[in-house]
Amino acid sequence: MLLYVQRRSADLWKKNLLEDLEIEKVEFELAEEFLLILRKKFGEGDKESVKVVELRRIKQIGRTMKEFI
Repeated sequence: MLLYVQRRSADLWKKNLLEDLEIEKVEFELAEEFLLILRKKFGEGDKESVKVVELRRIKQIGRTMKEFI
């Protein structure tokens, strides 16, 4: 997940978080815990990026094209 964190302030936050993880100062039991902290720090993201991610997650999974649309 940290591979996607790439902006100036995010890079510094990521570097500090990775250092804390290495010395076991921070521990996450679940990915949701990490995502909650990430959202608190940086928000949900811009609407366009969020929609792109949502579109990439859509799968047809055995539905007809009509059902899928």
